[in-house]
Amino acid sequence: MDSWDFGATLRHWRDGVAPAKVGVAEGRRRRATGLRREEVAELAGISVDYLTRLEQGRATSPSAQVVEALARALRLTDAERDLLFRLAGHITPGFDLVSSRITPGVQRLLDRLANTPVAVYDATWTLITANAPYDALMGPTTSLRGIERNSIWRHLIGPGNRAVQTPEERADQQARLVADLRLTASPIPRRSKVEATDPRTRRAEAHASSKLVVRQLRTAPRPRQAQNDSTTPTWATSRSTATP
Repeated sequence: MDSWDFGATLRHWRDGVAPAKVGVAEGRRRRATGLRREEVAELAGISVDYLTRLEQGRATSPSAQVVEALARALRLTDAERDLLFRLAGHITPGFDLVSSRITPGVQRLLDRLANTPVAVYDATWTLITANAPYDALMGPTTSLRGIERNSIWRHLIGPGNRAVQTPEERADQQARLVADLRLTASPIPRRSKVEATDPRTRRAEAHASSKLVVRQLRTAPRPRQAQNDSTTPTWATSRSTATP
């Protein structure tokens, strides 16, 4: 990739984003025309130092996940997002990959629900983003990495969350999560020949995401019953109590 083009484009878009657009308070002593580096870094879930090196061309290999997070933080349009992926040397994720793209409509909902605990997941139940009220209620999410961000893994193998459930409620949720994952994975086509030869897209591939979770589930004793359950993944409104 041309690191200068990527960094310069990133800086240009950062300077053009009004703080209010992304829910950042402007303050009286603000001198930046757009967003500060630390604000973009926080929104994207990366370090300020890494963002600085990206903009200055000293870091030249951002992952697809980082590029997606930056596009989301800067509220880029679809065309701008595509350009950022190309400048980073990546193929923009297509329809046969699990998308972590937050659409403008979903983003508007997040903005309107800024004071309500909200989290957004992709089709494999991997956490994309959570707002501050959600973190305050359910525990910090910014430090979660890799498989830890997958809700199915967390509920069936990992530590779960702060929600208090009866054994029956927990079993029902586990069965529905596994059924939902099966439903998601079954219709997703495998990679095209072009994508199969490009290692840069492998980590974002739908089957890889689903199989990683399934492999984890098969080795754990607790979810075996849920895996064998033929529950239809229907979801309804329910109430839970969260403990700090």
